[in-house]
Amino acid sequence: MRSAGEIARDVREGASSAGRELEIALSAIRARNDELNVFLYVDEAGARLAAQRVDEAVARGERTGPLAGVPVALKDNLCQRGIPTTCSSRILEGWRPPYNATVIDRLVAAGAVPVGKTNLDEFAMGSSTETSAFGPTRNPLDPTRVPGGSSGGSAAAVAADMTPLALGSDTGGSIRQPAALCGIVGVKPTYGLVSRYGLIAFASSLDQIGPLSRSVADAALLLEVIAGHDPRDSTSLPEPAPSLRDHLDDGVVGRRIGVVRELIDGADPEVVASVDRAAEVLRAAGAELVPLSIPELRLGLSAYYLIAPAEASSNLARFDGVRYGLRVDADDVAAMNEATRTAGFGAEVKRRIMLGTYALSAGYYDAYYGQALKVRTQMIEAFRRAYREVDLLLGATTPTVAFPFGSKTANPMSMYLSDVFTIPTNLAGEAAISVPFGVGEGGLPVGVQLLGPGRSEARLLAAGRVLELAEGRP
Repeated sequence: MRSAGEIARDVREGASSAGRELEIALSAIRARNDELNVFLYVDEAGARLAAQRVDEAVARGERTGPLAGVPVALKDNLCQRGIPTTCSSRILEGWRPPYNATVIDRLVAAGAVPVGKTNLDEFAMGSSTETSAFGPTRNPLDPTRVPGGSSGGSAAAVAADMTPLALGSDTGGSIRQPAALCGIVGVKPTYGLVSRYGLIAFASSLDQIGPLSRSVADAALLLEVIAGHDPRDSTSLPEPAPSLRDHLDDGVVGRRIGVVRELIDGADPEVVASVDRAAEVLRAAGAELVPLSIPELRLGLSAYYLIAPAEASSNLARFDGVRYGLRVDADDVAAMNEATRTAGFGAEVKRRIMLGTYALSAGYYDAYYGQALKVRTQMIEAFRRAYREVDLLLGATTPTVAFPFGSKTANPMSMYLSDVFTIPTNLAGEAAISVPFGVGEGGLPVGVQLLGPGRSEARLLAAGRVLELAEGRP
């Protein structure tokens, strides 16, 4: 598949059309969606109307946006007016939002063509897309293995050449981890850089929307479109979208990059080898590599699995059988609420709601949730100290390549460890990118992760571009 940038250029110049590009995407979806279960809903009629509007604007000689005619897949926790939005949960089955998420409005304004809604772990709680109420998504590179999660459907859409771009959300690694397992690029932006308005919340202080793409350049293009201040999001940074594409070829000359022991320890040997080779590529490109230890990162998993479930237990209280989606009738309101939530939520969502409610309960708040917040502060300070010494950090995205279905579902802790290298960035609210670099078991892709302080996306993308070029990607 051509890049998003190439498609938009061809549409603007008349060498192609939005309608033609959409039909290519729809054909690819029809060819493999039954096998892979990537899309939960394909909006063919709406997408054709959006493509027609782009083509009409081009014919009139009007200026079209930077994503003119580019098909884009949307994770099914992003509200889209009149389109089923389920969070892959029975409790929201059939619900159609009355409004768009800000990122969807910005995509359409940029000329993009939203194609449909992709599968995810239920309410974004998972690392494999196995907890979806509508069945798992399969990895296009090896359908016996998971695509990662929770944005597994969005990552698989790009990896299977169904769409050149997709949007995901990242609460503890849910963009970067599936990007790594599917061999594509995934960016977790600085918290507040991209509006969360219309994103159905999992953990509000951690969630962030970001791009999935085949190339660093396409990720930069999409991030420029969706970033920037939104008054409807109280956590939105009060500044315009950053200029990213202009800095893609800045390279890493003079950059100090820390190779973080805690972002490698415990990873498979092939993953460690890929990180070591990435460090050598960056050194050869002019960076100074600095061995670094940040011991506080080892506490990230424990803190995350108190903070995120605590916020989820509050956010998901709104799904009660009264206002949204599923309703299971019973003799009174309390019984109806209990019956609806029992039938509507899956096992992993129930597990995290109970864990979060316990952590927030009287007598336990200080010992668990309060303590986790203190650990989070220590981690933020540890990152701050590290970035006084170096410009960026380097490590693995995931400890392993894509794993077989069912291999971790019986042991929640084993599943949670899939995010051990990605969670710290979310707790700190900073930026990171996963770039495919090397292969591991079975020839499956390895993701290398670059981390930076808040608002460092341009530096991260430039460094990611260096690695991409070293792998022979255009």
